[in-house]
Amino acid sequence: MGRSASIPFADLRLPSEPLAFRFAADREVPNNPRLPLIVYRGALRLDPAFDPAAIFEAAFAANGWGSSWRNGIYPFRHFHTRAHEVLGIARGGARVEFGGAAGQELEVGAGDVAILPAGTGHKCLAQSADLLVVGAYPETGGFDQKRAGEVDITLALAAVAQVPDPAKDPIYGADGPLATLWRASGPVD
Repeated sequence: MGRSASIPFADLRLPSEPLAFRFAADREVPNNPRLPLIVYRGALRLDPAFDPAAIFEAAFAANGWGSSWRNGIYPFRHFHTRAHEVLGIARGGARVEFGGAAGQELEVGAGDVAILPAGTGHKCLAQSADLLVVGAYPETGGFDQKRAGEVDITLALAAVAQVPDPAKDPIYGADGPLATLWRASGPVD
């Protein structure tokens, strides 16, 4: 956390009404039968006095989401069965498919955050040349990455069901919308 320790991310948080999206499993992607994808539009003000990626790293780390990385979003459909994931858009923008082929295409841009429950398929469809994404995972378990169609969906769903909920929302902390939205969620019909 060295490079992001002194960033006042709490002062850079902006109120954002969460958008929630539910996806059923298909033959290639398990998605999450209990938890919705959550998107915050403009959740962080990217103050030019700070490295925009470091702002996300500071917020994520302070809320127990570690193992952060900086990159983009892969252009192939993939998911994680052993961890939830948060994606913060530090620079640029992208059109991303969430939930597999029958899911939802969303535009994301600088300051936006997407919280993917374990199993949620995602794939970059288009991106700006300057796209920079910061990803992280709650400190609740291991990490894996599977491509669509490469695992048995029944086994993937069993693994997804074992992933514990994070203690905190990666942006808004213990009292953030994530806890309320995920606690109130039941299985997808």
